[in-house]
Amino acid sequence: MIVCVAANPSIDKLFEVERLVPGAIHRPVGFVQVPGGKGLNVTRAAHSLGAEVRAAGILRGHAGRWIEEALQAEGIDGAFVWTHGESRSSLSVADRDDGSLTEFYEHGGEIPSASWVELVQAVSDASRPGGLLTISGSIPRGAPEDGYRDLVAEGRAAGVRVALDAEGGPLRQAIGAEPEVVKVNAAEAAGLLEVSVTTRDEALAAAARLRELAGGGGHVGIVTMGANGVAVAGPDGTAYEGVLYERGRYPVGSGDAFLAGLVVGLERDEGWPDALRRALGAATANAEIPGAGKLDGARAEALAARAVVRAI
Repeated sequence: MIVCVAANPSIDKLFEVERLVPGAIHRPVGFVQVPGGKGLNVTRAAHSLGAEVRAAGILRGHAGRWIEEALQAEGIDGAFVWTHGESRSSLSVADRDDGSLTEFYEHGGEIPSASWVELVQAVSDASRPGGLLTISGSIPRGAPEDGYRDLVAEGRAAGVRVALDAEGGPLRQAIGAEPEVVKVNAAEAAGLLEVSVTTRDEALAAAARLRELAGGGGHVGIVTMGANGVAVAGPDGTAYEGVLYERGRYPVGSGDAFLAGLVVGLERDEGWPDALRRALGAATANAEIPGAGKLDGARAEALAARAVVRAI
């Protein structure tokens, strides 16, 4: 079982327009709406890859009901905490003319402190020894900044392998609780470590440093670099780099699909090179289909077979 924490979910909308012109009225030529936020993107992608998965998060109001019902329609179960207000929305606008993507993300309202306590309990109840727990995305306003640290600690105490994908203060706090896997993008790694992460060698050094901060031996640091691939410091200290020479038009959620592919591979006891290939295949399959975290499992498998992963 893979439990995916979606502490700050949203309704994610993607508009496609022929050409984005500031100040103009646009008639979208394409539209997709999905239950989103990084945690739910991971959930959906892992489900598409055939994993047994459950979402855990905080929902509110009519928007929250829509998120829950849409997940159920996809066959995804959830352990949700309900509070007042409305779940947030996020909007991405894809420009077909130049291939650019413009994004608007709401913060979401503040939650009462009791809701965070309930979420930690819900995650604990859903987790099983030997399973996996993903913690990804933003933390809602009103939650303690060290809230992700509590979730990592709870997971490890329960015998669950934890994969963390966060940024800023929540990442800085949670990494000290020693998650097995820390996966961030280059900008997030640069922000945490206060170094440049623009080249392959810098990404490899950042991944090694993340591994050290997470506890060293047995832990993994991962830095994703978008179309330029991924740099990894493996559990035994082996460094890996991986890339898939394919491109998609819809990259939103590809980092989440990468994490989904990775934990699915780990759940199946694949070696690290194979788990990384599966992750790269899932990330690229996500970029081929409109809607964050949406992918075709068979296509992800085919793409994974073409991914290049090598130990350095």
